[in-house]
Amino acid sequence: MTMNPELAKPGSSLSVPSVQELAKKPLKEVPPRYVRTDEDSPIISHSNPLPQVPVIDMQKLSSQQELEKLHYACKGWGFFQLLLINHGVSTSLVEKVKMEVQEFSNLPMEERKKLWQKSDEIEGFGQAFVVSEEQKLNWGDMFYMITLPTYLRKPHLFPNLPITLRENLEAYSVELKHLSMKLLDHMGKSLGMDPNDMRVLFEEGHQAMRMNYYPPCPQPELAIGLSAHSDPVGLAIVLQIKEMEGIQVKKSGVWVPIIPLENAFVVHVGDIMEMVSNGVYPSVEHRAAVNSVKERLSIALLTTSNLFTRELRGKSYEDVLRIQPDQETNTN
Repeated sequence: MTMNPELAKPGSSLSVPSVQELAKKPLKEVPPRYVRTDEDSPIISHSNPLPQVPVIDMQKLSSQQELEKLHYACKGWGFFQLLLINHGVSTSLVEKVKMEVQEFSNLPMEERKKLWQKSDEIEGFGQAFVVSEEQKLNWGDMFYMITLPTYLRKPHLFPNLPITLRENLEAYSVELKHLSMKLLDHMGKSLGMDPNDMRVLFEEGHQAMRMNYYPPCPQPELAIGLSAHSDPVGLAIVLQIKEMEGIQVKKSGVWVPIIPLENAFVVHVGDIMEMVSNGVYPSVEHRAAVNSVKERLSIALLTTSNLFTRELRGKSYEDVLRIQPDQETNTN
């Protein structure tokens, strides 16, 4: 054991090896640093079928019945699946993003290194908030960056993405912003808020993107793709590149796996929305499990309040995160 381990500054993350590269080796066991005895077992076995998160149809939210269903989903679960039809996001664009993210994950290591996390930052390739050389690690890689507003983008990240990925993400981030605001408007309505309240709180907020890559794991019962957490955001919208089971939600003290629907987003409430709703909509603990057979990829768009974005003016994102060093910006 190292007597004086290297420590990361608050709001940053130490550089760690790529799990994707590690998984290419003929491993029979999970390396010790990835063994997560600190987590509940990610292997869930129940004799009876577990309940599933509600499914919402965006087009029907103009009806009181679907609005009540949304309210129940946010209040009782903090999660729901949103059908990838009738939501205003281009289906062809979603398919392009899926294809581009898959290709991005297959970039040679030499290319990915150009987009790696820099010292004292969390944006780029790596893992979030690794603060010690002795800290246990997740079985997965992330690529994290701010997408909107454009003035907050790191000049060495977004402009250096492969051009087709950059163009599609540009369009996708704008369409997801519109979708997020529509959902927030409906949530405000179901909470009985003033129609303009959500716009005031979130319309000029910042949006971040996190791509997750979880390679096959030789011992999925011992590792975790993304450790249990809640997100310090208003709303998160997750697109699963391959409909592989992995997201688990804590419901009444029990971990419940979300069975992904084809052509659906997974949407969940964040810590900021829990505060905005006075606790009516909880920010629920969740995590990502891995498997021994197939890789799993996802891309999450996270919406944060205007108030947080104002704090960023004249400061780096990492400087603001140092205000709350215990919070993680994770999603599945």
